Amino acid sequence: MTNRIPSIDRRGFLGGLGAAGLGAGALGAAGLSAFPGAALAQGRRNALLIGLDIGDSITFDPARLAQYSSPMTLKAVYDTLITMAPGDYINLKPNLATSWEYRADGKAVRFKLRQGLKFASGNPVRAEDVKWSIERVINLKDQPAQYIAHVQGVDIVGADTVDVVLKDPTQPILTILAAPSFAIMDSKLLATQGATAAADAKDADKATTWLNGNSAGSGPYSLTAWERNQQIQMVRNANYWGEKPGFERVVIRHMSESAAQLLALKRGDIDVAFNLIPEQIATIKGDPQIDLIGTASLDYIYMAVSENAEANPALNKKQNRHAIGCAMDYDGIINSLIGGSAVRPANFLPVGVNGATAETTKEIGFKQDLDRAKKLLAEAGNPDGFAFELTYSNNAIAGVSYQNLAQKLQADLARVGIKANLNPIDQVNLRTLYNQGKLQAVLTFWNPPAVENQLWASATVNRVAKRVHWTPPADMMKLVDDASAERDLGKAAALWRTYQQRMVDAAHLFVLIQPVYQIAVRKTVTGFKPTAAGWMAELGGAKPA
Repeated sequence: MTNRIPSIDRRGFLGGLGAAGLGAGALGAAGLSAFPGAALAQGRRNALLIGLDIGDSITFDPARLAQYSSPMTLKAVYDTLITMAPGDYINLKPNLATSWEYRADGKAVRFKLRQGLKFASGNPVRAEDVKWSIERVINLKDQPAQYIAHVQGVDIVGADTVDVVLKDPTQPILTILAAPSFAIMDSKLLATQGATAAADAKDADKATTWLNGNSAGSGPYSLTAWERNQQIQMVRNANYWGEKPGFERVVIRHMSESAAQLLALKRGDIDVAFNLIPEQIATIKGDPQIDLIGTASLDYIYMAVSENAEANPALNKKQNRHAIGCAMDYDGIINSLIGGSAVRPANFLPVGVNGATAETTKEIGFKQDLDRAKKLLAEAGNPDGFAFELTYSNNAIAGVSYQNLAQKLQADLARVGIKANLNPIDQVNLRTLYNQGKLQAVLTFWNPPAVENQLWASATVNRVAKRVHWTPPADMMKLVDDASAERDLGKAAALWRTYQQRMVDAAHLFVLIQPVYQIAVRKTVTGFKPTAAGWMAELGGAKPA
């Protein structure tokens, strides 16, 4: 996992959408412009039109996925063994697998597969395809491979049974396999397009180019075309094993300006718009033609504070870092900068994952207490406060400008004598300097590649710890390992709570905003379900109202 410093246009949720109006005439490649009169209206009804910034998309090969906007398409055209229902990111749900359990020796997870399913090509979905798909990810050695580095391979136990064999059984695997990168693919079809799952796949596999305009899945839709920075086209998969998809076609248009996106939505030129900023949301509340669907993200904006004594001796003192935590007006940040459409976790595990709830934040998270902040400063030998440099990029996330957030923090901290000297820089430079541990404090953004607590927590005691010049104690490292390895959800939740308490005490990371994304959907569409699991929305259940 890498820490990313994206602009506002990330993963669709953060995209300002709506570069231009999308009328029927703009759908030429989707086939609708050929419909005259009443036929045009019917053709428009049979197509789901989505405005989304897809400028980051560089491939639709699941095994090479490393972008923000691509997962929604991949989730629509491919199935994984297991999945997550929107709003529930703790309890996994069946997909191609009907059940799963760890073997008695703990060294593999055994999956029972649905039988009688077909890929869009008509080829049967087989245990051999499961083995091939996962081992192709491993052997391509692209970014998704690092998340299953502890997987040895897949053993076929029977026609309806496979074992995912683990090198290290203490590492989590189930939540990771729910991510779109671990899609089950049609190996027979892909073999004709130069794909391989063999050990030399990194050099020998030639299927990615074909996969960028086609698909080899069993999901509700099939990819038929992708024009970079233009559009993505999908058609209904007639062989889909689940409920019949509601639309004949899905067209995702590249749209990058929120003001124009709002206009396109109001005109009816698009059906769905992702994450309008609060001011725009206000203009459509009560609109009889538009529904607003809220979903809490699993991403967040946070401030990291270094304890590097050479860079700033004051920040090396834990009492001073705690004083920062006690001086910030968390409710004011959320209410003034994002219109209240956000929550806040206690620390580095977002609200919604195992062990992290809004109640946990109230119980163990920092809260504004100016008297305590002043007392802590006095204990640290800095009764008049101290100064530090706060670095951030010239961008915005979820409609929140880093500049505005930094100014709000500056004003909060000044109330107890702490002076934050603001240092706006280019985000590329920020990422480089932050990764090298050269910043005193930084405002930035975090999102994981899969909904797995270990991916958040391991980063804090490894990569992020180095960036803030913190050496976590051995028992803290063990706590993260134990919590990651615990398979009982209740016991794991208790361990993750303790982890958060320890992180609050260390006082290097302060999560400020976990956005509740507002997605606008025209009432001509029903069943559109957004998710924070990493692929933005479930398209298969959407249908004309």
